[in-house]
Amino acid sequence: MEALPFDWYAWIFLPLLVFLARIADVTLGTIRIIFTSRGKKNIAPLLGFVEVFIWVSVIAQITRGAHNMIAYLAYAAGFASGTYIGMWIEERLAIGKLVIRAILSESQAGLADVLRAAGYGVTSVDAQGGKGPVKLIYTIVNRKDLPDVIGTIHGGYPKIFFTVEELRSVEQGVFPLRADVWQAAFPGRKAK
Repeated sequence: MEALPFDWYAWIFLPLLVFLARIADVTLGTIRIIFTSRGKKNIAPLLGFVEVFIWVSVIAQITRGAHNMIAYLAYAAGFASGTYIGMWIEERLAIGKLVIRAILSESQAGLADVLRAAGYGVTSVDAQGGKGPVKLIYTIVNRKDLPDVIGTIHGGYPKIFFTVEELRSVEQGVFPLRADVWQAAFPGRKAK
């Protein structure tokens, strides 16, 4: 009895193609959802078009020729990998603005001055906490600046309670001018 030839397409090439295509379309989908939630309405439809085109192409291939468990596993693994890669890319892009709220005791109120000196707009409000008077400070920062602000907080005021939340939109405000943006706008001049 003669052995059947190994079907490279069905067992190797198609599952690999499905895996890579799912990574691409789910990565785009993840980024599209994040862009939509952050109000980036111009690029989201384009990402959605490419995402669905890839998805339809993959489904057509699976229903036409992949009748094996490896292709189905590749589909699921590509979905999981694409989700992870999409979140990783979005984290690196760091698009959007955040609001940082801190509750300070009177002795920690210097944090507002430190953040102002770094160029951040800070609003402070006198309030009453569970153990007496406190200061609430609010600042809006670019997501790219969050590590610097958290480093400032932890560096000088490690016991402060603070929260960080994403903003959908913001108008006006005081934001530090990043050195790379300053250099692009005004070549040859130093940032303030």
